[in-house]
Amino acid sequence: MQSTIPSLDLNDFLIGPKVNKLLFVENLGHAFNEVGFVAVKNHGLTDKLTQQLYKCFREFFQLPDEIKSKYDIPGLAGQRGYTGKRKENAKGSKVADLKEFYHVGQFQKPAEPELVKEYPDNVWPIEVPEMEEVALEAFRILESAGLTLLKAIALYLNLDENYFDNKVKNGNSILRAIHYFPIENKEDIDSNAVRAGAHEDINLITLLMGASAEGLEILNNQGVWIPVTALPDQIVVNVGDMLSRLTNDKLKSTTHRVVNPSKEKLHEPRYSIPFFMHPRADMDLTCLTGCIDSASPKKYPDITAGAFLHQRLREIGLS
Repeated sequence: MQSTIPSLDLNDFLIGPKVNKLLFVENLGHAFNEVGFVAVKNHGLTDKLTQQLYKCFREFFQLPDEIKSKYDIPGLAGQRGYTGKRKENAKGSKVADLKEFYHVGQFQKPAEPELVKEYPDNVWPIEVPEMEEVALEAFRILESAGLTLLKAIALYLNLDENYFDNKVKNGNSILRAIHYFPIENKEDIDSNAVRAGAHEDINLITLLMGASAEGLEILNNQGVWIPVTALPDQIVVNVGDMLSRLTNDKLKSTTHRVVNPSKEKLHEPRYSIPFFMHPRADMDLTCLTGCIDSASPKKYPDITAGAFLHQRLREIGLS
């Protein structure tokens, strides 16, 4: 991991002595307060599972477009299955990103009937039969790691350690496999299109396993774009807009992007698999009172996570 973001060991929170746990909480909170990104090891994902997951999605994205399009399900706003090339744009941008992606969502449905409609069934391609088992196992592991990180965040915010538990249990999280396809179309080369335009994530936190190539950049406090790449045993974790909103921007949702490669590498694909940790749709995102004072007055109107998600899906062209 480049020195631009801090690196932490999740075991310091889970099994280390109390002093290590407290230091982990402080370092995580400080990183999210100042940078919005952190690298984490001992997250639970094995190299074997990660490689299997990338293999499954590479096989899918290498299928002909007419086959992949069978898994682009109308009416789901891209929340399950396949979303084709150049269909999503960064908020505020009119130029589509140079990517296609596949979504795996929550498979443990909430008991409340009013929330069930938020969770469409997952879509599994018959051409890659092993995808379901591998993707759901990765989903479970990343969801567990995310819950642990949220416990640490709760402590940093002077909340009960279990504050987020009932808000994210069976939450509306998404595992997104992204294929940044080779840039060979002259129109793409000549346009202002990039692999992923500058944006902030929608959710509470994002957990990103190592991508297959460089390209991720974050915007620092000085307005400078800084490249970030992960070591094989680390995941990159960042704050999303929901958590930033909940904390009245005490925790920073940092702008980031995926830039196009050099001219010599335009023909090379890039694969990335982030896990977007969402709460249940009924979570109240009203700014925490502990994050509001005379120096930091309340910045955002009250809204639920579900309403905020649908608002943002419209803004990025998926709904």
